This record gives sequence, C-alpha cells and structure tokens, in this order.
Amino acid sequence: MHFKLLVVFVEDSKTDDVLEAARERGATGCTVINNARGEGIDKKESFLGLTLTTQRDVVLLLVEEHMSRGILEHIAEVGEFDATPGTGIAVQVDVEDALGVVRQAEKLSEVVEDQL
Repeated sequence: MHFKLLVVFVEDSKTDDVLEAARERGATGCTVINNARGEGIDKKESFLGLTLTTQRDVVLLLVEEHMSRGILEHIAEVGEFDATPGTGIAVQVDVEDALGVVRQAEKLSEVVEDQL
C-alpha cells in the first residue's frame, strides 16, 4: 500500500471543518499542530508593532494514494481555500515508506479494493 502526506495550513477557525471533510472522504486520522504563523503575498498590517493575523493550524494526514486527490479537493472546498484568499493551502507529498500504520492499512485495503 502506498501513501501520500497531505499538509494543510488552515485558519484555526476552520480546522474542525477541514478534519470532518477529510474523514468524509476516507481519512483515518491526522495530527494537528496548533498556533502556526504564515504570511502570503501581501505583508500583514500591524498595530503598535503587533501583527494582526489569525492563528493557523498545520494538519498532517497520511492517506492512501488512491484517495488522496479526493480528500485534498474536498478539504480545499470546505476550507474555501480558492474562494477566500488567506484561508489556507493544502499540498500533497509522496511518502516513500511508513511505519506504524498497520491498522489503517488493513481498514483502507478493503475500501480501496472496492473503489478500484
């Protein structure tokens, strides 16, 4: 079984919606890193030296490669990444090897076989 790593940078107010969207498309779990900071094309405004930005979360999802694109697109849709600038981005990275995913692999193998 081959996996992809989805790395999602999302406004903390949308994290729960993104996690639910990922599960709807077959993700079996995730890791959330809280309180990340990001900056886009335009530099954020500041007030008395403090930058006025919303907090970001980094969500890491290890997903089966055949399901990855569907999960990625659904996350972007629910998170409104393309509709509203600055709400988040998601990227997909190939995973060469993974350990500690035996339970997920057993569950996913049945789902993927049905899809193929």
